[in-house]
Amino acid sequence: MQVVITTIFPPTEGARKLAEGLEKAGPEASLWVVGDRKGPESYDLPATRFFSIDEQKGLPFQLARLLPEKSYTRKNLGYLLAMREKPACIVETDDDNIPREDFWETRSSLSNAREVGLQGWYNAYRSFTETRIWPRGLPLEKLQESWQRGDLASEATTPGESLIQQGLADENPDVDAVFRLTADLPISFDPAPPVRLTAGCWCPFNSQNTTFFPQAFPLLYLPSHCTFRMTDIWRSFVAQRCLWSMGSTLLFSKATVFQQRNEHNLLRDFEDEIPGYLLNDRIRELLSQVSLKEGRETAVVCENLRRCYEALVRENIVATGELELVSAWIADISAILA
Repeated sequence: MQVVITTIFPPTEGARKLAEGLEKAGPEASLWVVGDRKGPESYDLPATRFFSIDEQKGLPFQLARLLPEKSYTRKNLGYLLAMREKPACIVETDDDNIPREDFWETRSSLSNAREVGLQGWYNAYRSFTETRIWPRGLPLEKLQESWQRGDLASEATTPGESLIQQGLADENPDVDAVFRLTADLPISFDPAPPVRLTAGCWCPFNSQNTTFFPQAFPLLYLPSHCTFRMTDIWRSFVAQRCLWSMGSTLLFSKATVFQQRNEHNLLRDFEDEIPGYLLNDRIRELLSQVSLKEGRETAVVCENLRRCYEALVRENIVATGELELVSAWIADISAILA
């Protein structure tokens, strides 16, 4: 297992727990820590490979010369570094998530899961709790509808493949600033069987407890020309659209971490989330109309990724400069996965 985080803090409890677990997992398991201009100069943990921003600039990746500083999207370099190890999967998380024992269970792209065949938006949290809660990125105008629908997952589980799998987080789960400003936490999810969203069923996923399997590695790309609170959410929309052209799906599973959230300014988070409140459903409609190639070869997946971002640029949702970053990412990915 290769685990990737980015941070501006010295080692946290979450990072220490990750490093300890990876050390037990063996020499092929690593924690990749991507720093930034503000942050630690070293990261003294076992099974950990830390890259300061100056070290990042010396990496043999085209993307290393282009990514902005003071940006969560520097995590992209961690993905590329982890990919070079040819891992069975890459797990991304944050340094304020504490892994539980079942976080270390063997991960597979094949699983038995309850299916949701809804066309349109689905609130996947409804399959794990009756609390009126929603994942960050779900359009606010769809909330009432999602509560009226309830849990639409089938009772029986069926086998299937999911090349991207979102694990939940207990206590302080990933929700938007509207929820945090108006509702109560903590909350714990039910340990229910996983839920697989079939093609055409949309739900935002985040970068906090998420597993990508090799054929989906190109879909790890985090866009830079959007706000911090939207980068992983808009990434998730692009990834879902591309997954369906690969004949695969997105899966949500029980919480295997709990979050001790780093300090946030909720009004600043709200401000960063405004583009999503206004544009998330429009992005869904736009990506639904993009013509993609069928297949899961790296070249095909990368071309589909490019087409999705070209569509977002044409609609002025992300700036034109994103395409240079996407091209660099594709060049780096193609060299690593060749």
